[in-house]
Amino acid sequence: MTIFTKKTRFACLMMGFYAGTSFANITPPVLDNTAYVLMDYDTGAVLAQNNADKPLPPASLTKMMTSYLLEQKLLSGELSEDTKIKMSESAWCRGSSSESCMFVPVGQSATAIDLLRGIIIQSGNDASRAVAEHISGSEKAFVSLMNDEAVKIGMTNTNFANSTGLPATNHRASAKDLAILARTIIKNSDKYYTIYAEKEFAYNNIKQTNRNSLLFTDATVDGLKTGYTSESGYSMTASSKRGDMRLITVVLGAKNEKARADQTGELLKFGFDNFEHAVVAPKDQVAGNVPVKFGQHQTVQVQTADTLKVLIAKSQKSSISSISKYNDNIVAPIKKGQELGQMLAVVEGQTVASVPIVATTDVAQAGFVSRAWERLMDWVKGLF
Repeated sequence: MTIFTKKTRFACLMMGFYAGTSFANITPPVLDNTAYVLMDYDTGAVLAQNNADKPLPPASLTKMMTSYLLEQKLLSGELSEDTKIKMSESAWCRGSSSESCMFVPVGQSATAIDLLRGIIIQSGNDASRAVAEHISGSEKAFVSLMNDEAVKIGMTNTNFANSTGLPATNHRASAKDLAILARTIIKNSDKYYTIYAEKEFAYNNIKQTNRNSLLFTDATVDGLKTGYTSESGYSMTASSKRGDMRLITVVLGAKNEKARADQTGELLKFGFDNFEHAVVAPKDQVAGNVPVKFGQHQTVQVQTADTLKVLIAKSQKSSISSISKYNDNIVAPIKKGQELGQMLAVVEGQTVASVPIVATTDVAQAGFVSRAWERLMDWVKGLF
């Protein structure tokens, strides 16, 4: 481990690194669809993509935002799982077989938790519209909430026009944006994320099966959503966790249900076969002793404040190193846990991640005479 001193604080540079060329020697899959993206959950790094930033019709993948906003209302306490939500005339499916429905009778109410399942598992347009109207007063007002949240979480190539994903002018989202939304759901709605893996749900004596076929064939897949319209083609957002690594995929515009499932599986295999997380330094690893000016002790022991972990291509594992960079002129008093520098993870000469280095103990300030003597010695050294 190399040691340098710097005043500059080193922020995590992972996204910039992974967007670069370090993975250029790994050939991504060529898939017959309109767009796709493969994202690492922990870092948000894009590992493979095609047309990932192109705004496209998202079909029922739209409902991930509808379900997410309902989940956040439940988690905040604004709604309870038992809150009754009425199926209005405008939200009702009218017994239609031409759209995906939960089939709550018009004028009747369902609980918020049932409607959440109706959105996620049954992909109910009626459930989505009813939730939108309940939260915001109208679907139009809810759409504004959807678009505000999209901006907030970093969806830069998305514009929602409804809560369902039915074809509409300017209703678009990019594959990368949908992966960002999936990542946000997994992170912020963990209490309800298990619903995305449920294989079936029955309401009003009508049982419907989750359209994510990978839930039935791959035990590591635990979400998220499928979609289809004649405009969009067959689409899927999925997530899989194997060991300590979770990947997110989005496939847009596949030719049929089998193709979207097969292509999702191919992306997951590519990701898990070629990439891994490597621990460079565990949390609380001692990083040495750092000089302290004007202290009752001349040095203080420091350690990592968190685990330093990086995403790498498996072929890069032997090229990982770490560098500790400390602040200049570390002066007492120092408190235990005070940040005194950064430990950097370096892969092929590029910094890809960092964690703070902190003091393991307090260091009190030395007395006046000791501090004056140290200043005098520093002055004398400066003469030579």
